[in-house]
Amino acid sequence: MPVFDDETPAVANLDPALLGALRRAAIDAEGDGVEIFVNGGWRSREYQEQLLREAIAKYGSEEEAARWVSTPDRSAHVSGDAVDVWPPAARAWLSEHGARYGLCQIYRNEPWHYELRPEAVEDGCPPMFADASPDSRSRR
Repeated sequence: MPVFDDETPAVANLDPALLGALRRAAIDAEGDGVEIFVNGGWRSREYQEQLLREAIAKYGSEEEAARWVSTPDRSAHVSGDAVDVWPPAARAWLSEHGARYGLCQIYRNEPWHYELRPEAVEDGCPPMFADASPDSRSRR
């Protein structure tokens, strides 16, 4: 049975409903021969700010960095409401089966980023946002 290390802050500080859905999905994925690993979960505000500064340096502007990294005030990672999954086979499995658990890819440009959308169990995942930039949320 897959186990996420509850001792790591990245997992221990996740929203309990998100963690429960992820555990159920991981058990079923394992039955299909796919392992789901959380390689990013909850983040402190300070770490999110560091990631944003690094993205600005990498992409050359705040506007371009915002496509990939949210501010600490907007990040679902800081609130414990998002996970990044690995490896690519896990992403593919969640892309196909995640809605059954309420796990949805949120950003078209980030196939590793999943958030809990409980309504997806009955209605399917909502349309993805183009990217993480604030104005992207108004352009589905």
